[in-house]
Amino acid sequence: MASHGIEIRGLYKIFGPRGEDYIEAAKAGISKSELNEKHGHVLGLKDINISMPAGGITVVMGLSGSGKSTLIRHINRLIEPTAGEVLYDNVDVCRMTQLELRDFRRQKTAMVFQKFALLPHRTVLENTVYGLDIQGMDRSKSEAIGRRWIERVGLTGFEQHYPNQLSGGMQQRVGLARALSNDADILLMDEAYSALDPLIRVDMQTVLLDLQQELKKTVVFITHDLDEALRLGDKIAILRDGEVIQQGTGQEIVLKPADDYISSFVKEVNRGRVIRVDTIMSPFVGAADGIAIPRNTVLETAAKLMIEFNQTSAKIVDDHGAPIGMIDLQQIISSMVTPVNHEEKPLAAE
Repeated sequence: MASHGIEIRGLYKIFGPRGEDYIEAAKAGISKSELNEKHGHVLGLKDINISMPAGGITVVMGLSGSGKSTLIRHINRLIEPTAGEVLYDNVDVCRMTQLELRDFRRQKTAMVFQKFALLPHRTVLENTVYGLDIQGMDRSKSEAIGRRWIERVGLTGFEQHYPNQLSGGMQQRVGLARALSNDADILLMDEAYSALDPLIRVDMQTVLLDLQQELKKTVVFITHDLDEALRLGDKIAILRDGEVIQQGTGQEIVLKPADDYISSFVKEVNRGRVIRVDTIMSPFVGAADGIAIPRNTVLETAAKLMIEFNQTSAKIVDDHGAPIGMIDLQQIISSMVTPVNHEEKPLAAE
């Protein structure tokens, strides 16, 4: 089934009894603090425009209070917008009737929460099929589906355990199995891995990436962690104070941060493990000898290969092995060190 992406257009959320009254002020640029101090309303989201590609992972990133959880809750309209559109399959979720919205939430979206949100008195299997029970599916059919997803997230043998018998990472696997058993097109993950220990967190990122290779869901993933965003996101949108400061691929954000705020985020990043050779390669010219490096190789791996083969340059090849560019060690090294816009710029001569 072909799925369509999510288009968010001109979305505003102003919290307070008369949010609509302050839309014009927000459009005119009233600050978050002024709106709060003078009018007692809180600017949650301001003019959000994001395209979330179908079958890809869009990561919405920001510190706490940036509006990222507010944003994800507009996609299934757990929060009513003050203005704007949330389009899925060219239908505006904001204009759906209560009945349409209920169907959309049950059939098209599934949510994975930070706190797992498992029902303590239900077993792993019963938690997994909970959504299917609500839909009124026959129990033998829903259990077959549930068991399949439990196996896929690596919990075979734990079907009859209760949540309190499981570690945090295992509980989050149950949350994922429950979301997937619904067969929803859209997976909403709100800080899903934030409560997990670092190693288990990386483990769960791998589970998601592996499943996504096959399932191609439209995933919206909320995080405050840049490493997680870079690892998971096909596209990343960074929020601050309810506004999108920058959006693009991880490559674009690391290589060309839009402002100092984002520069300060990306300067801690291990660039050699994030930036890919096809992002910094030069055009392909001349002889196609030397070693071939696949286009999506990260710089650190490329540098190791070139040193291993005692080469100072290499050709970059596409998925079919055709050369698309060249790279040399000098380029790799200069891209691995922190770029100029994070360092003190020399003063111009008087």
